[in-house]
Amino acid sequence: MKEISRIVEVFEQVDFAKRKAALATVVWVEGSSYRRPGARMLITDDGRWEGAISGGCLEGDALRKARQVMLDGQPIVVSYDTMDDGANSFGVGLGCNGIIDVLIEPIDPISAQNPITLLKEFTQKRDVRALATVLKSDEFTGLIPGNRFMLTEETIESIPGWLYDDMQRVFSTGKPLTRSYSVLSGNAELFIERIDPGIELVIFGAGYDVIPVAKLARDLGWQVTVTDDCIAHLSPKRFPAATCVLYSDRQAVIDQLTITNRTAAVLMSHNFNYDKAVLEKLLATDVPYIGMLGPRKRFDKMQDEFKKDGLSFSDEALDRVYAPIGLDLGAETPDEIALAIMAEIKAFFTKGAGGFLKDKSGPIHERLSGNSLNHGRQAMFDSDSMSVDTAI
Repeated sequence: MKEISRIVEVFEQVDFAKRKAALATVVWVEGSSYRRPGARMLITDDGRWEGAISGGCLEGDALRKARQVMLDGQPIVVSYDTMDDGANSFGVGLGCNGIIDVLIEPIDPISAQNPITLLKEFTQKRDVRALATVLKSDEFTGLIPGNRFMLTEETIESIPGWLYDDMQRVFSTGKPLTRSYSVLSGNAELFIERIDPGIELVIFGAGYDVIPVAKLARDLGWQVTVTDDCIAHLSPKRFPAATCVLYSDRQAVIDQLTITNRTAAVLMSHNFNYDKAVLEKLLATDVPYIGMLGPRKRFDKMQDEFKKDGLSFSDEALDRVYAPIGLDLGAETPDEIALAIMAEIKAFFTKGAGGFLKDKSGPIHERLSGNSLNHGRQAMFDSDSMSVDTAI
C-alpha cells in the first residue's frame, strides 16, 4: 500500500508537458527473487524512479528498457534470468536463482487505460480488489496489452466469463496468477493480482510507549488510529504519524471505529480497568486480532472478572487475544517493544511462522503454481520478446 501511494504521489508531480513515464510491474517469478509479483516501479525519462522491482540490480536495466517503451509507446515483457550466476550480463554473481518477468508499459496520463488512475482510485477507496492485466494478445481476441479488468466486492458485471473464476480465486486467496486464455478465436496472456489496503491499526491508550508503535506502523504504510479517554494524552504533537487521533469514552469508543478483517486492535493503556472495558467491547466484534500489553496473568485476571460479572466469551473469541503481545525478540526498550508488536501483527495477517528463516525448510516465499506463465514460456516469450540474463 505504501509503495502504491508513493507511486501515485510521484506520478501527480510529473510535468507531462516535458516528461514521459512508464510503469514496470513484476508479473511472474520462478524460483527466488527479492520482490514478488505485483511489485511496481514508476520510471520517468529523466532517469528517476519510485518503487522497486528487485533489490536494486534490475532497476538500471529496467530504466533503459523503459526509455525505449516511452519512445515506442508499446508495452513489453522482459524476462530476467538469474538461474546461472556465470551467464549474467552484468558480471556479478548475486545468485538469486530465479526468473523474473517484468511488464513495462508506457503511461499516457489522459488515456482511459492509464494504470495509475486505477491505483489512485484504490488509494482513495482503500478496498480489496483483484486486477487482471493483459500482457500479450493476438489480433483475434479484441484485447491489447495493457487492457485491465477489475474485481471488487461491488463490481463484478464487467468481468468476462472466461476470466471471472480465476479473478475470484485470486481475490479470495491473494495468490497472484499468470496464465494463458483462449479468447474468441485467439489467445491472450494475463496477470492477475490482488491489491490490499494494508493493515488498519487501532491503539487503545496514548502513553509514551505508543509513540514508536504508531510511527513504525505508519512507516510500514498502515493506517493508524490512536484513542484514549484522557484528552491530555492525545495531543496531536505527540502522534504526528497517526492517521487519526480519537478522544472517546471507553464504553463508546468501539461505536466510533470501523472494524474490518484487516483491523488489528492493540491495548496499551497500562490502565487495567480501561483495557478490561475495551476488551469486553472488542470481544463482541469480529476484529481478527487483539493484542494486549502486559503479562499473561493480567489477561487471566480480566477473564476471571468477566466470569464474576456473568460475562461469557467463547474459546474462539478468546483465542483472538494475544497476551502478552509481540514476538519473542528479547525486546526491552519502547522502540524494541514496538518492533516486536509490529512483527507479530504482520506475521498474524500474512500467516507467517515468525521464527528464524534459517530454520524454515523449503523456500522463503511460497512457490506459485497452476497454469502460469512458467508453464507456457515459449508461447509468451517468442521472437519479439526480450530476455536479459542478469542478477538481482
